[in-house]
Amino acid sequence: MSLDPQKLAQAASKGPFVRVLVAEVRGSTPREAGAEMLVWPDRTEGTIGGGQLEFEAIARARSCTAPRLERIALGPAMGQCCGGAVTLAYEPLNSRKVTEISGDYHARPMGNPTAPLALRRALARARDRGEAPPLLIGDWLVEPVALPALPLWIWGAGHVGRAIAATLSPLPGLALFWADTATDRFPDIPAGVTPLIAENPADLVTLAPPDAHHLILTYSHALDLELCHRLLGHGFGACGLIGSASKWGRFRNRLRDLGHADAQISRIACPIGDPTLGKHPQAIAISVAAALLTETSATRAEKAHNQEGRAG
Repeated sequence: MSLDPQKLAQAASKGPFVRVLVAEVRGSTPREAGAEMLVWPDRTEGTIGGGQLEFEAIARARSCTAPRLERIALGPAMGQCCGGAVTLAYEPLNSRKVTEISGDYHARPMGNPTAPLALRRALARARDRGEAPPLLIGDWLVEPVALPALPLWIWGAGHVGRAIAATLSPLPGLALFWADTATDRFPDIPAGVTPLIAENPADLVTLAPPDAHHLILTYSHALDLELCHRLLGHGFGACGLIGSASKWGRFRNRLRDLGHADAQISRIACPIGDPTLGKHPQAIAISVAAALLTETSATRAEKAHNQEGRAG
């Protein structure tokens, strides 16, 4: 797990909260080290495994005013049958504290403010050799800082757009933007998704970062074509278009007529997802999510490998 400043900033926009992190585990436990839960006075997000452990952690988080660790033997202390032990870290956060997160690793005290020698050595190895430090060193938490979220633009709020937005919104590492022509085109918008509304959604293309990923699935073939045309001129990291082989054949011809080279046109993937799974909106959404996760995992692994190579 990585520390995601963007996710924490979104959480802090709802008010100060306490982040409860499973910092260390021994034996059988409900969740693994790195599992987290965010606790506000009136609500929570995430889970550290449920049950008595989570119930009591929520209560303690709501009275927490300073970072601290709590080491718990689940059997004797909680009456849970897991039989293991966990160390929970409680960390009060707000918008100002979130802005202090920077660098490849974020290290901070959960008790003793004096950094132990083991911490300094672990950070040096991470810097020089690319070795990831343990999550907990003495009373200090050390977490890798997540890479910036991948911007993903979903064009169209029809059945497939809704299924894709709902499927992708819980996934980490994505910044979702969802565009259509009017407010009433959208159902309930999932948390973390930014709606974008314009009479002609293609006018919004200039707002997208040039490395953004795009999924084009509007109600209109004419709008789909215009989006392809404008995105080819604007630039993108990846682009997928919903449609059949015949639709894509017509689009390729039209895009050539509009002055785009075959090499650029071929960067647009059509159809999206895995056609063998069928045309049900949820089936398309699942296959799109699987392909996206495979791609982003490979990209992040390559970046991490390159960083280690430079460190070595």
